[in-house]
Amino acid sequence: MNIYVRTRTSSGKQLTDFEILKQVPVKNLDTGENMTLSEVRSPPVPEGWNPLSLHILKLTSHLEVNPKESDEESVIGIPPCSEGQPPDEEEGEAEDGSRLKKRTARFKRLLGATVRKTVDKAKSLASEVSHARHKEDVADITDVMNPEANIKIKASSTNKGPYEFTKLQHVQDLYGEHTGAVWCMKFSSCGRLLATAGQDKVLRIWVLKDAYPFFQDMRTKYNADQKSSPTPSQESLVSQHSEEAIAMAAAAEKCTGPFMPKAFCTYIGHTSDLLDVSWSKNYFILSSSMDKTVRLWHISRKECLCCFQHIDFVTAIAFHPRDDRYFLSGSLDGKLRLWNIPDKKVALWNEVDGQTKLITAANFCQNGQFAVVGSYDGRCIFYNTDQLKYHTQIHVRSTRGKNRIGRKISGIEPMPGEDKILVTSNDSRVRLYDLRDLNLSCKYKGYLNVSSQIKASFSHDGKYIIAGSENQCIYIWKTNHDYSKLSSVRRDRSDFWEGIKAHNATVTCAIFAPHPEAIIKSEPDEIGPSEKLPNHQPDPLVEQHKKGCGYVMVSADFNGAIKVFINKTKPKHSSLPYTAIAD
Repeated sequence: MNIYVRTRTSSGKQLTDFEILKQVPVKNLDTGENMTLSEVRSPPVPEGWNPLSLHILKLTSHLEVNPKESDEESVIGIPPCSEGQPPDEEEGEAEDGSRLKKRTARFKRLLGATVRKTVDKAKSLASEVSHARHKEDVADITDVMNPEANIKIKASSTNKGPYEFTKLQHVQDLYGEHTGAVWCMKFSSCGRLLATAGQDKVLRIWVLKDAYPFFQDMRTKYNADQKSSPTPSQESLVSQHSEEAIAMAAAAEKCTGPFMPKAFCTYIGHTSDLLDVSWSKNYFILSSSMDKTVRLWHISRKECLCCFQHIDFVTAIAFHPRDDRYFLSGSLDGKLRLWNIPDKKVALWNEVDGQTKLITAANFCQNGQFAVVGSYDGRCIFYNTDQLKYHTQIHVRSTRGKNRIGRKISGIEPMPGEDKILVTSNDSRVRLYDLRDLNLSCKYKGYLNVSSQIKASFSHDGKYIIAGSENQCIYIWKTNHDYSKLSSVRRDRSDFWEGIKAHNATVTCAIFAPHPEAIIKSEPDEIGPSEKLPNHQPDPLVEQHKKGCGYVMVSADFNGAIKVFINKTKPKHSSLPYTAIAD
């Protein structure tokens, strides 16, 4: 069928793309509906997808159509005539019509590929949801923060107990600040500060109530030391700080949770979603964004200290664990960069090989000896940090079944005190690899992660693994499950999870606090009679253990809600029953 398409009006005015496409009739073969090409819409996006996943989907769809055509300016755009050249209406329209037909064909192929990809994702999602139904409710906990609701503790049908998190307490909601999803969340190394960021482009820092005076003094001293004779603007800034401190102190008195009810800092500067954050030991903070930049901040300052420009979205960042003058960044342009912060430039870089070069995760391991990146096609690639030279790689995939094709790596975390790394991927699996031989130590399943940037991480002692999930739950596994009673079960597989249902949206982030003793305080009735004697000198190590007898978890979701949980455990050598501690 030949279609005559006008690209200009009778007066010679160039038509818009929409006006051109409106002239092309098409028929929906599924419904029989007649429409114009301008009415064709992209396939619906599954609810809860983040913008990074959508961008990657577009990139990979373009890669699948035809690599030779990927540099063209747009799918359906019509290039205007050259300046100064009079339009030859008949010849120009015929030529432009031919181009339009080619672009229309490309558009249909691209649309078809995207539809197939979306359908495949939907089928995979349905399969995972069906699998996730094989669970049992093991406890119903009254939510003291929301008395009308209950927190449900679930467990896999294979996990018959004993359960570790049935005495969980929801102790605080950090709400009313984030607009939209929280994509990333991380504690400072001291455990007294929490960074959260996401869709609203703002980096927020939350502080423990006990630590608020320390960090407020840090900010006040910095502003006082800026100049010996402050300018009027500086005086107003100090006055503003004083007013903020008074307001924060008043709000803290009404709050029963461990964190100050309002964010201690709000950093504004990014122009698109934030994707990752990283802390240095000296309270510097890095934030990466879909605006193709990494920004450097410090807890004592309100302004951005430095901006590091990239070519594409920066999906992952990490301070060097031994020298925080350097940081690692991974980007969708396929380049891994080691930045020198004082020099404000790239010290070393390398590029991922292969057709799909998208870097979706990055971190250091073995105390900074190696840099490791995760790719969209399911590879973990290791580089020697000193020269950023290729070392080795792991293909993160199953040997058979639907997961034999590598899926996007969404997180890489080193295990505390061990030569192991935890890898999260979009096949709804978390894998623990031994770096000594690159063998799989264990594969954890049960949660749902088919399109998100959800990443699993360890508890402070490495005994537990935690992750958010697309089915609105928080999932926790024992790193090393007790298989002594399960003779027929594989030791390198674990679906013995416990789940916490407290959110009403996709749980995008879930982490353990690195120093729970900073949050869980010893209650007076937990002290034994002998320890109340005036001459008794308590052992500092015992006291440290008692303060840290439990776990603190923080989770965030697609709607911007942030929740804080405490799970107390019985201290060693205590004569009190467990319930006396949990209540």
